[in-house]
Amino acid sequence: MPTEQDLARLQFTTLLYYLHCTNPDNGLVRDKTQEDAPASIAAIGMALATIPVLIERGIVIRKFAAKIARRRLQFLLQCPQGPEPDASGYKGFFYHFLDIETGRRVWECELSTIDSAFLFAGALTVAAYFDGDTPDEIEIRRSANALYERADWNWACDHGLTLTHGWRPENGFIPYRWRGYDEGLLLYILGLGSPTHPLPAEAYAAYTESYDWRNLYGRELLYSGPLFTHQLSHMWIDFRGIRDEFMREHNSDYFQNSRHATFVQQEYAIRNPLNFVGYGEHCWGFTASDGPGWTKRTVNGSEREFFDYLARGAPFGPDDGTVSPWAVVASLPFAPEIVIPTVWNCARMKLGMTRLYGFKPSFNRSFPVEGTETGWWVSPYHFGIDQGPVVLMIENYRTGLLWNIMRRCAPVVVGLRRAGFSGGWL
Repeated sequence: MPTEQDLARLQFTTLLYYLHCTNPDNGLVRDKTQEDAPASIAAIGMALATIPVLIERGIVIRKFAAKIARRRLQFLLQCPQGPEPDASGYKGFFYHFLDIETGRRVWECELSTIDSAFLFAGALTVAAYFDGDTPDEIEIRRSANALYERADWNWACDHGLTLTHGWRPENGFIPYRWRGYDEGLLLYILGLGSPTHPLPAEAYAAYTESYDWRNLYGRELLYSGPLFTHQLSHMWIDFRGIRDEFMREHNSDYFQNSRHATFVQQEYAIRNPLNFVGYGEHCWGFTASDGPGWTKRTVNGSEREFFDYLARGAPFGPDDGTVSPWAVVASLPFAPEIVIPTVWNCARMKLGMTRLYGFKPSFNRSFPVEGTETGWWVSPYHFGIDQGPVVLMIENYRTGLLWNIMRRCAPVVVGLRRAGFSGGWL
């Protein structure tokens, strides 16, 4: 079984992504290890959030880490905001992908509310952590708060109660909204906690009104299929013992719910209703991930449809045989008794646990690939948004570092209270 030392090594190798795949001149972080990949706003936010881990684990000294954080925040703060199609953002939010040199929009991508939220969460992390009186630490707090406080959350609702997924200068708001349980939980807490453009309290009620409570494999839980939806908000917020109105009604909390969701994923893999290769007690983890591609193949006499990057889920799919080790590790605080044996199994499958950047993000044993180390498909890249959950959730499992930092973050505390959370540490 993986030891404390093994987890520390995995955390370290995974962290190296944010040191190696970053533009040293401006702090922007590549979306993935593919050559010429642009920067990802969400990956930048996660990179910021890992800086306290770098310091507390003795990897980088505080003085140097503060300079990294300051440079990154100052660059983002001066990036052009406006309705122009080649700006970096608009109304305080950022485009999903940016040119890693200039910081300007690429690929005609969307202005993303959720990816901006991950950036803001990372900025607020370093603002709360760097509480010293040096010029660098003072500037970190100023820049981080300015970055977060200029976001116009009410504009992002487009005259509705719920937040939209985003906006494009070419055709306006994206016609999808954040409602029903998912990673949008963090989005609303940050929007409610804003001291400058706060969402009305009714926005959170509108978000939760379509929650879907189910009984799955004998477990009562708030349903969402992809495992990442039960994890990403928890990278920053300790939901143990704090409850909103919905969770009070169901005598649960979001931490306990994520524990149930993790066990549901394992049980789905054990039952393996679609008979994919390799699924079982120690092989599960269905989430948003890279995949073998949009193609059909006949495998063991059955025609299979495979997907590229997609939000896979359990128990209702979509499912094409693709499993993600990073999603397993990100459930470590919730269910270590089933996560640790599964991590050990992934390590035995030659998926890179001890190699540069840690586990490859996804694999598919039902998709044979000749001439490879494993004999089946393994993602050729590492992704910035998959590295962060591994680093941060290992740390929360070991020390609760990020959770303790964010308990001191006023916008998070205010946002939770305005959403109706109470109890526990709150």
